[in-house]
Amino acid sequence: MPRGAERRETRTPGAPAADPCAGSPGPSAPAAADRRAAPVCAGRRAARLLGLGLLAALLVAPAFAGLAAAAPAAPETLCTVRDPRLLELSGLAVDGSGGIWAMSDGGSRVALYRMDPATCAVTDTRTAPIDPFDAEDLALGPDGTFWVADTGDNNRARETVALIAVPPRGEARLYRLTYPDGPHDAEAVVVGADGVPIVVTKEISGVAGAYRPVGPLTGPGPTPLMRAGSVGFARSDTTGGPIGALGAFTVTGGATTADRSVMAVRTYTDAWLYRVPASGDLVAALQGTPVRVPLPEEPQGEAIAFTADGTLLSGSETRGLGKGQLRAVEGAAALLPAVAPATPEPPPPAAAPPEPRPEWLPAAIGGGVAVVVLGLAAGAMALHSRRRRV
Repeated sequence: MPRGAERRETRTPGAPAADPCAGSPGPSAPAAADRRAAPVCAGRRAARLLGLGLLAALLVAPAFAGLAAAAPAAPETLCTVRDPRLLELSGLAVDGSGGIWAMSDGGSRVALYRMDPATCAVTDTRTAPIDPFDAEDLALGPDGTFWVADTGDNNRARETVALIAVPPRGEARLYRLTYPDGPHDAEAVVVGADGVPIVVTKEISGVAGAYRPVGPLTGPGPTPLMRAGSVGFARSDTTGGPIGALGAFTVTGGATTADRSVMAVRTYTDAWLYRVPASGDLVAALQGTPVRVPLPEEPQGEAIAFTADGTLLSGSETRGLGKGQLRAVEGAAALLPAVAPATPEPPPPAAAPPEPRPEWLPAAIGGGVAVVVLGLAAGAMALHSRRRRV
């Protein structure tokens, strides 16, 4: 006799079939039939649980996707750089009065140029009688001191690199530095609320090093650096720069907001924004989850800065027919969550940049794990029930 036939034979004509899994059996239900129906009922319960788990995953995924940062605005071109002194624009900084200062990576002395953001014309100049080897970036300290990163080393052959401090008043100061692990090319410097500069290296491997002085800077030095952390980037579909796809992984500039609550590290194609923890530790900020701001089609984008309202400024060298421009992304700093943990999670082991993930993927994975766990639990319950009742 087929399974369940006992119940079908007792069904009143025209009445719906009794469901052995609908609840507790009545007093007239045969015990043997209940035992045989138990695995079927358990299977149905498992299926219902699986269906509920899948539904939960589908409902939760949009909720998690909604937590992602809003898409940044497209960069707006403010002006095109035509002054020959800034054709190799490689650093930007914004002073306390809102003035935009720029520098090139050439020349035989330190030279900083204030730019008119409407025309890119030079309106003021500051110089220092120090001849840099390969100046690459510009940052502003909390006391108003400009920091010039003389850290370029394309051939990775320099015994020392240098930082040059240009204070609001007084003479510029030279600080030579040494790496603990051999020469590096570096094009980014950022300065935290403590006034300590952090150098971020330029590595085509996709994982850049973050180096800080082991103690107070002494001039002319050298002062040893220590490798304090690292940063890597996901793959990007943003196009631009002189070296193709590798440009998405090579660090070419850095900046912080005026209140040091947000830090940006840029590549040839994108800016990656990090929330600085309450401790003010810029290296710790690199362990957090960044927001990507695309900076497409820059010929050789190396400069970045923030205005007082959180607008992100980017600048590029002129390269061939591609003219350097000063561009702005309004509201960029506000794309990050307002609060960051004081102690961020430890970073994963350094590895090649991962493939980009859709925004819904983490939630889908979480829902899938929940479905599997529920399914395994239901199956175990069904098997246990069957063994007890056989």
